[in-house]
Amino acid sequence: MRAFLIRSAFTGFALWVATLIVPGLNFVYGDDPDPTTMKQIVVVVVVALVFGVVNAFIKPIVQILSIPLYILTLGLIHIVINAFMLEITAWITRNTTHWGLEVESFFWAAIWGAVVISIVGWAIDMLLKEPVR
Repeated sequence: MRAFLIRSAFTGFALWVATLIVPGLNFVYGDDPDPTTMKQIVVVVVVALVFGVVNAFIKPIVQILSIPLYILTLGLIHIVINAFMLEITAWITRNTTHWGLEVESFFWAAIWGAVVISIVGWAIDMLLKEPVR
């Protein structure tokens, strides 16, 4: 459980960075036009937790069903699957709470958001790995 929470914190950071870089990928705070910093942090953490659960339960099923596409596209379908997981997260958070993640378009916002999240996640993993001796 501790590892999941730590991973979710890093995912929240990656999502936050992606919302800063990618136009069309935003956090929405309900009807509040000027949310407090605490509310912003809570929304990012909850979206990261939902994104982690979606990646833990839905993503493996989608990956198994798309094995032929992995072979056909030499693995590039993985970016599309990650974008699809962002879309699912946005749909869950927006339709259950009216705040959360907003993805304006699948191709531009979701695809580039998935790329940025992957790169930031990779960079965090590289920084936190212990050196091999």
